[in-house]
Amino acid sequence: PLTSMISYIDLMKKEGLESPNAPEYLDIIDNKTQRLKILTENLFEAAKASSGAIPVNMEEIDLDSLLAQSLVEMEEKLSAKNLDIQMKNECEDTRIMADGQLMWRVLENLFGNILKYAMENTRVYAEVLLEKDQVIFTLKNISAQPLNIPAEELTERFIRGDVARNTEGSGLGLAIAKDLVKLMNGVFEITVDGDLFKATVMMEKA
Repeated sequence: PLTSMISYIDLMKKEGLESPNAPEYLDIIDNKTQRLKILTENLFEAAKASSGAIPVNMEEIDLDSLLAQSLVEMEEKLSAKNLDIQMKNECEDTRIMADGQLMWRVLENLFGNILKYAMENTRVYAEVLLEKDQVIFTLKNISAQPLNIPAEELTERFIRGDVARNTEGSGLGLAIAKDLVKLMNGVFEITVDGDLFKATVMMEKA
């Protein structure tokens, strides 16, 4: 965003504020400024999450309720891309030990990742199940672009699945989610099978 901002500011200096192109340049600069703001905020969050410099308030929370709230928040955006969420819950008791705010951020990042990279007009499968003393949440979707990098690299900072950089993703969302889950003593995994993307969050049962 910064490179574009500098370029359009230079154009405005050359052409002047009275140029018929000035309003368009200002709109672009404004959009890029907002984009840079989001990137900066994500970068600070990623730094805090990876360093552990975030207060963690572990308590008993209901993962199913948190998921329901997340889906309500994302419903309009998901519908705009015709993404059909198929929810399956095989766990009668979905209470986990976690930080409610951090877990909300994890879910927000996972669904945000789907909004950026999932193929439109497809189904997204969400599942909650119990395995021994862990509640496991999985989210699966079909990628719009070929996933041409190893799965383990998708949780590294600034790494994105669309190498051609066709979206506005920062490459920080999954890295932040992984670090936040780790702070809550959970496990975060990514699996890629062709164009199928699967995120798994394993948390201790309350």
